Amino acid sequence: MKKTKKNSVWGTRMKSEVSSVLQAANSSIEIDKRLYQEDIQGSIAHCTMLAKRKIIDVKKSKNIIAGLKKIEQEINKKKFKFEIKNEDIHLNIEKRLFEIIGSDAGFLHTARSRNDQVTTDFKLWIKKSSYEMKSLIHLLIKDFANLANKNIDVVMPGFTHLKNAQPVLFSHYLLAYVEMFKRDHTKFQNVIDNLDENPLGSGALAGTSYNIDRNLTTKLLGFKSPTKNSIDSVSDRDYAIEFLFVSSLCAMHLSRLAEEIILWNSDLLNFIKIKDSLLTGSSMMPQKKNPDSAELIRGKTGGIYGNLNALLVTMKGLPLSYFKDMQEDKVAVFNTYDNLKLNLKLASQLIKGIVPNKQKLFHAAQDGFTTATDFADYLVKKGISFRDAYKKSAELVNIAEKKGLRLDQLDFKTVAKVDKLIEKDVMKIFDIKNSIEKKISYGGTGTKNVVSMIKKIKKEFK
Repeated sequence: MKKTKKNSVWGTRMKSEVSSVLQAANSSIEIDKRLYQEDIQGSIAHCTMLAKRKIIDVKKSKNIIAGLKKIEQEINKKKFKFEIKNEDIHLNIEKRLFEIIGSDAGFLHTARSRNDQVTTDFKLWIKKSSYEMKSLIHLLIKDFANLANKNIDVVMPGFTHLKNAQPVLFSHYLLAYVEMFKRDHTKFQNVIDNLDENPLGSGALAGTSYNIDRNLTTKLLGFKSPTKNSIDSVSDRDYAIEFLFVSSLCAMHLSRLAEEIILWNSDLLNFIKIKDSLLTGSSMMPQKKNPDSAELIRGKTGGIYGNLNALLVTMKGLPLSYFKDMQEDKVAVFNTYDNLKLNLKLASQLIKGIVPNKQKLFHAAQDGFTTATDFADYLVKKGISFRDAYKKSAELVNIAEKKGLRLDQLDFKTVAKVDKLIEKDVMKIFDIKNSIEKKISYGGTGTKNVVSMIKKIKKEFK
């Protein structure tokens, strides 16, 4: 009979060594070693509780905690050797703890399973990471507000279907993205609030017969309350999926922004200039300055979406409670975290590195008969129904198009032929700056509203 591998805590039950292929598949240490701080934090809280409940000796508890802190220092100083044969972060730390303090290390896992241990670690990590995302989004919103504040009066075309629609302020356009990222900021807080229950003490799935104090570990780990069902506690990965969903949503907003920047920076539009530090060149064409920073934000979004779908597919077929399939959750979450964090930082640099081509934007806003709706509104105020006014405005656009002129280039006599109620004051209607200032509704593009919104944003995101 072959001897069971000594490193496996569950090895006594087996009659032969673990297949090297299974060992490679089973090991997650190269991924979950990122959880070392959370794992040690959770172990210290658990050990503290065991001692307070007199489940283990206080002296042993102090010995264990001292050993755990030493391990943390070793990992921080990159002096800790992670080994695949020890499977995961939990067993790697436990093995080293035995080496440091001896047999006392065996008392740490009393009233605990790797099942509740890993989900506790993972919740702590996602909670911390969600705060990080909030912080990065906070900075990005401030960058948007600053760019908007510097360019309040810059006029540009607003689009629907990528066709010129109505003139708007460049600053107002930027604030549209602020609203998106404000929602992301709130949603990451929701992730934190929704996961803020402590699963430690749920054991493998049924709880434990030891007289543990879950409220104490909850307090020590900074959770709001302990989880209420031990089976759900170890099988729940909703918090990871929600983190991936909110990250995907944020990534989508960043990708829309990136697409916008790529279009604006193109030679076809030339709406903006970007700092050279955020551009790259071509290996063949000496003249090129490519917006790779924006393209990478857009490109990495697909992978983030894939991670969300991967974990949803992993979880959809799992009955209760814990299965090894769940080990794949960290691959998806860590990859998404890395890419979203990078994308948010890149986006901030892009926003700080953009200079609008004011003249080009202004001229573009004059194209496409963008004040046609203003003319229709003018006629409505003269007593015509909007539907009839709409038709008359379209008639005027047809006239201008046939003449090859903008609406503001038409003479009064030509405009007046459309309806007898038209007076000479109509001509100012075709001025795009006037069009913008007439948008006085709350949330509209008028300067007064935009200035007010920027002040609110700066106050909220100091």
